[in-house]
Amino acid sequence: MTLAERDQPASHSGRKKRRRRHRDPEGRMSLREHLRELRRRLIIAALGVAAGAVAGFFLYDWMFALLADPVHAYGEGEDARLTQIAFNAVGQPLDLLIRISLFAGLVISSPVWLYQLWAFIMPGLKKTEKRYAAAFIAASVPLFVAGILLAYWILPQAIQFFFGLNPEGTSNIIAPDIYFTFVLHLFLACGIAMILPVVLVGINMLGLVSGRDILSAWRVVVLVIAIISAMAAPGGEAITMFFIMAPLTLLFALAVGLCLLNDKRRERRLAEDLSAGA
Repeated sequence: MTLAERDQPASHSGRKKRRRRHRDPEGRMSLREHLRELRRRLIIAALGVAAGAVAGFFLYDWMFALLADPVHAYGEGEDARLTQIAFNAVGQPLDLLIRISLFAGLVISSPVWLYQLWAFIMPGLKKTEKRYAAAFIAASVPLFVAGILLAYWILPQAIQFFFGLNPEGTSNIIAPDIYFTFVLHLFLACGIAMILPVVLVGINMLGLVSGRDILSAWRVVVLVIAIISAMAAPGGEAITMFFIMAPLTLLFALAVGLCLLNDKRRERRLAEDLSAGA
């Protein structure tokens, strides 16, 4: 065996040891490692969305009819004015196909990218705390879907309100890119608003914000929720505004309660560690 061959395993094991030394048991990483981790998580999430978009491609006709139904229903109501979605460019159908397929992929792959989000912001969880990841997905995915369903419930009322502002004798000929951009943005805004309380609990578990800090800002949060609900409720209808505001407020209250419980658990554990060290 040559000197080079004898040195090769040692250098290989040395590289392994250096790699092991980089791994912090508490999950701390350098900036470069954070960027690598972010890139890896983004790639996995993008692959999940792409796989879901393939499924969305086959659901395109059904989704188009479902999302366009509030427009068609308005034209078939008491108002006899012409109301329809009209393509006005050669490449528009393909562009819309890609948009709706990607949106479907985002919804279908929500367990994947939500888990990647959790795994990135919570890299230092111990093995005994890994169950929080499953709880995060179990809570976030239904809430995200519920937000989208809430937006779909709002959509016909929004169409009714905005189209009702048209002067007499006019028609509602809508370009699909404008209409579906409005619809998809509404859906995503409601879906993300529903999972924000879960993310709030996550950053509290990271120790970035305490439950008392969140609770002290409850007036501002309730005001923001009220403003968002009033903007989402077409015509400022009180009943619709209440149905939007109530679940968001309850979710915020639940998030605050969980954060306070987590703060108490953290303080108790710290007190036990100090007493054990003494």
